[in-house]
Amino acid sequence: MKMPSWFPQSFFARIILLVLLVVLFSKALTLAYLMLNEEMLVDRQYTHGAALTLRAYWAADENQRDQIAAATGLRQAPLNEVPKAEEHFPYSRVFLQQMRTELGPDTQIRLRMHGQSALWVYAPALGADWVMVPLYPFPLSGDRILGVLGWFLGIGLLSTAAAWIFVGQLNAPFKRLVVAAREFGQGRSVRLPMTDSPHEMAEVYRAFNQMAEDVERAARERELMLAGVSHDLRTPLTRLRLAIEFMRSDPELAADMVRDIEDMDAILDQFLAFIRDGSDEPLEPLDLAALIREAVAPYNQPAERVRLCLEPLPELSLRRVSIKRLLVNLIDNALHYGGQGVEVAAAVEGGRTAPYLVLSVLDRGPGLGEAELDALFNPFIRGDSARGGKGSGLGLAIVRRIAALHGGSVELRNRAGGGLEARVCLPLGLLLPREASNGQG
Repeated sequence: MKMPSWFPQSFFARIILLVLLVVLFSKALTLAYLMLNEEMLVDRQYTHGAALTLRAYWAADENQRDQIAAATGLRQAPLNEVPKAEEHFPYSRVFLQQMRTELGPDTQIRLRMHGQSALWVYAPALGADWVMVPLYPFPLSGDRILGVLGWFLGIGLLSTAAAWIFVGQLNAPFKRLVVAAREFGQGRSVRLPMTDSPHEMAEVYRAFNQMAEDVERAARERELMLAGVSHDLRTPLTRLRLAIEFMRSDPELAADMVRDIEDMDAILDQFLAFIRDGSDEPLEPLDLAALIREAVAPYNQPAERVRLCLEPLPELSLRRVSIKRLLVNLIDNALHYGGQGVEVAAAVEGGRTAPYLVLSVLDRGPGLGEAELDALFNPFIRGDSARGGKGSGLGLAIVRRIAALHGGSVELRNRAGGGLEARVCLPLGLLLPREASNGQG
């Protein structure tokens, strides 16, 4: 939301302004109550009547004051006979202010509600003694006290709501920064706008944008460097492959060298796949079962090597190339270490409340120690001798990154009877995180 030009441009000034507005809002509501509330008008009228009675009492001749006192219930008393005052909010203050307005600034009152209800008034401008004015319970009835308390409670709630809105406006830049940091962590290109932001947050936004630019520049340079390395290495590898084709004297040595070259070429592909994590690939509705069959088909030519166990699956919004790379990496890993008995299974689990898709690649190769299962997902980490030691150590790291990009997770489990299960869990529907909903940034 665009702020007007007169709005303060620093957090300090904004906080001072918002606090001032809340205080003024509360005072305005209180003033409206005092000016418009019917009960307070009655109280003022009651006090005004008592002041007029006192004026008449002190203005009369001394021989007539007894008659006025008898007719109105007034009673004159010296100070030592006047009881101590009781505090009744807000009436004690209202009576005192009204009496001083009517009878002079030196006027004192003592309000009593317990026992004999009376208002004791001392007005030096009129007479030397205290005068007791009978007080009737209506002006200070309990329900009216509750009305006053209810009104002030409403004022407090409204002021709190206003403060809540203002604080929300102050917190908006921080929330924007949190969202941007999460999106940037997911690999999206994010820049924070510095217009209409407080000076302090503008500096933070500027630093964030600079950091994002530096990180993206480093990533581009790293990708460019690896692409250059790949290009430069593939040229001599191609020449070596051609040279080996002419080596007829030792076919077995030539075949070994060709396999080594193919392994080197595959390792280069893994490096590039790890760098290009697929975050720039758009989501599209996919038939996952059809995609699995497409990925498995080359492995089953001319004979079946990978068995499919697919249950009916809903259409999902996925990154096609990335998911296919995930499948290929897991299948290659299972075939390399497990040999025969490789299966690919997919099903929906979790019920209606929290459904998720489970995609499993299973093999019957050697298992691993529990401590090694999670470590295999780290880059450049390969299994122990039980699972071989070749490769770049990036295959499972790429799988984990692709699963996280779709809001999911992956884990390895030892199977009963031997072998491993690579289990990928992807959330369905609304469980897909906001950061994963759009890969186009």
